[in-house]
Amino acid sequence: MRRREFITLLGGAAAAWPVVARAQQPSMPVIGFLSGSSPANRAHLVTAFRQGVRESGYVEGHNVAIEYRWAQNQYDRLPDLIADLVRRQVAVIAATDAPSAIAAKVSNTTIPIVFATGNDPVKGGLVASLNRPGSNVTGVTFLSNELGTKQLGLLRDLRPQAERIAVFVDPNWPLTEPFLSEVQAAGSAIKKQIEVLYASTGRDIDRVSATLAQKPVDVLLVGPSALANNRRVQLVTLAAYHRLPAIYPLREYAEAGGLMSYGTSITDAHRQAGVYAVRILKGEKPADLPVMQATKFEFVVNLNTANTFGLTFPPGLLATADEVIE
Repeated sequence: MRRREFITLLGGAAAAWPVVARAQQPSMPVIGFLSGSSPANRAHLVTAFRQGVRESGYVEGHNVAIEYRWAQNQYDRLPDLIADLVRRQVAVIAATDAPSAIAAKVSNTTIPIVFATGNDPVKGGLVASLNRPGSNVTGVTFLSNELGTKQLGLLRDLRPQAERIAVFVDPNWPLTEPFLSEVQAAGSAIKKQIEVLYASTGRDIDRVSATLAQKPVDVLLVGPSALANNRRVQLVTLAAYHRLPAIYPLREYAEAGGLMSYGTSITDAHRQAGVYAVRILKGEKPADLPVMQATKFEFVVNLNTANTFGLTFPPGLLATADEVIE
């Protein structure tokens, strides 16, 4: 071989070495984080999810990447967002609310899905059973639609004389119908009048406020939904304006000035979802991972708001609170 030909061949091989080396290096796995909500209102849940991932030995940007997709409460965008994650070849999709979990299940039958949702995943068609999901879907459920009776009971303990109870719900939220049916049945059992207030936008909440001015009620129960969570400050302000004792489904409402909240810890559920996502990255199959049921319930009371309303909590009720904000 001539010297010039040898040098040319050697140079070409050397140039190819980095390419070959890169090709042989394992690529960083990617988790798709999908939400029907907006990032501004879910920052604490993203932090909790990352915590679960980190607890399991993975660090974002170091040995795992996370692609975030937000529907901004426009649920019709979810199929396109899921298609984008599929094109991105994510290893697992973390569907972090009911609309995104349902959309991911319908749109994708191959990529593993880990959900964090407050609905019944069996009744909702996400899994065949809690112990044996039987498909590419598993996750964490905090069953917020089963807490309405307890929340109504706490309102009754605070204001036993209340006759007209308003229930705020989003008609577009997948869990509204079972939640509302439960609350109405519980209200009927104690012979209380339930007034349903529907809203699916911020402007609708303004109309609800106008309705309350014309037809006052005694207490308010806010049902679970992405709209309510995203608009929690607006809802807390509405209750304060009408001086309505209110109970909310998540502690974040009480932290924002709401009177009291009762529900499962959605933050801890997202941490658990992060743990499950990593277990799948490590090779476990969703069909073999039982659906986890959140067991951490929180009753939070905001005494600052109670004092503003001129309300006194019965000592027995206050003693049951997991946290009292003063």
